Amino acid sequence: YNDVAALEQVFDHRGEAIAAVIVEPIAGTRGGIVPDALFLRAIRRLTSRFDAMFICDEVITGFRAHYGGAQALLGFEPDVTTLGKIIGGGLPVGAYGGSQAIMEHIAPVGPIYQAGTLAGNPLAMAAGLASLEPLRDPDFYARVTSTTNALKSGLERAAGEAGASVCINAAPGMLTVFFTPHPVRDLGGAEVADTRAYARFFHAMLERGIYLPPSQFEAWMLSSAHGEPEVGATIEAAAEAFVVAMRDEA
Repeated sequence: YNDVAALEQVFDHRGEAIAAVIVEPIAGTRGGIVPDALFLRAIRRLTSRFDAMFICDEVITGFRAHYGGAQALLGFEPDVTTLGKIIGGGLPVGAYGGSQAIMEHIAPVGPIYQAGTLAGNPLAMAAGLASLEPLRDPDFYARVTSTTNALKSGLERAAGEAGASVCINAAPGMLTVFFTPHPVRDLGGAEVADTRAYARFFHAMLERGIYLPPSQFEAWMLSSAHGEPEVGATIEAAAEAFVVAMRDEA
């Protein structure tokens, strides 16, 4: 991830055999790792050159980072996009879409038959439509982004005052505190983070009423329900939790 040279090397050696590249545009399953623009452009360039598909996994980022997904936020266009979670309004649902050239292969227009027991489930569809409607508000994502940035800044300040070396990655509606002084740009950077320190931090936050993802490698998710009171309470708890995490380490 984020390694253009490695990507080019793989395509140079195996390009003709590669059917598709599947990527999370913002790697939420390794915390929150934001891509370099050059990396995404390289995927688009190489998959087009070798007639492979560029598949974008937006199950986490779709409608969270932007109404058009992370692809609209970051400015690229994949061939196929997968979606889930947020479009169901809490009910199980998934979706995919792509270019006309690809979707014309799907029945009833094309020969590839795809169906599921819950496909088009009326309850899930109604919940999904109700969930997506508020996202059309022009100010919605600006508010979520502002909340995310305020939390990030407050956590960085609290960590600095506690003497905790952290890297905080953030994207609209997503945030991760890595216990490492180094930038986290890929899996290797995430794996060197101090997971024991994060575990101490997690439990200290839980004791103060803040329930975070228990894994270092899961991103925090913010929503429109979070505002100044929630951000303030989280930062206040973190100021103490960072101290506890560092004291226990010593």
